[in-house]
Amino acid sequence: MDAKTLWDNVNYYFKDFVLFKIQDVGITISHLVVAAFAILLSLVASRFIRLALRKQVLDKMHIDKGLEYALLRFIHYIILIIGVYIGLKTINIPLGAIVGLFAVIGVGIGFGLQNLASNFISGVILLLERPVKVGDRLEVNDVWGDVKRINLRTTLIETPDNIAIIVPNSKLLENEVTNFSYGDPKIRLRIPVGIAYGSDCEKASEIMIQAAAENSRVLKNPAPKTWFREFGDSSLNFMLLCWIPNAVEKFDVISELNHAIDKGFRENGIEIPFPQRDLHLRSAEATVRFLRKTEGD
Repeated sequence: MDAKTLWDNVNYYFKDFVLFKIQDVGITISHLVVAAFAILLSLVASRFIRLALRKQVLDKMHIDKGLEYALLRFIHYIILIIGVYIGLKTINIPLGAIVGLFAVIGVGIGFGLQNLASNFISGVILLLERPVKVGDRLEVNDVWGDVKRINLRTTLIETPDNIAIIVPNSKLLENEVTNFSYGDPKIRLRIPVGIAYGSDCEKASEIMIQAAAENSRVLKNPAPKTWFREFGDSSLNFMLLCWIPNAVEKFDVISELNHAIDKGFRENGIEIPFPQRDLHLRSAEATVRFLRKTEGD
């Protein structure tokens, strides 16, 4: 086979050989290459446009990071849709065929893609309504983490232990999710403290409030305070209440306050009790007499 014949064969299979048809439109390898190139070009264009917008416009506007992320994601999807449309028009696929393709997808959703469609729609709602946004501190199923990325199907949450949790978007809308960053980010800490019976309650309250007031991460307003909650089985139970700027520092601040309270109690002779029980044997003597009488018989 000479070079001309080889070139003719390659040209035929690339441009003229029909792989399949969509409404009487023959799709060849060249069509697929052009469509793929258009989509790839839209992805590259999306990346550069979003980068330019972030540096030249959004950073100067100082808008919320979550809103910035949502806007850039929508721009990405719009550019991608335009690229797909251009790719389909380039290979002369009629609009009716595109509508038919979506109809087939709709049938697929009816037969088993409900979960995928639900997560997709939930992702759009999350980006539009923004009950959860990038940077928020969430608690999902007793797990803490920060939202790192919201995709159309899943949301990526990263815990303080650097563990990535991938949550379907529908779960964030259907289930209860604690968002510590929604609205006002500051939260109130409730730290339980028990002291031994007979301790100076007023002094204990002063030590707890002083520990919170001296902590640089605790807000001065509202001021820290204590509650005398109850007379427990083994202790007098108090609750220290104080505010911190955001939930990210919650466990660090609790640890610092516990250390400070323990130090203050030891310096002032206030005991933190351990659980104990008193056992009273009132019927022991009668039981012994009964056993002796039984042995005598």
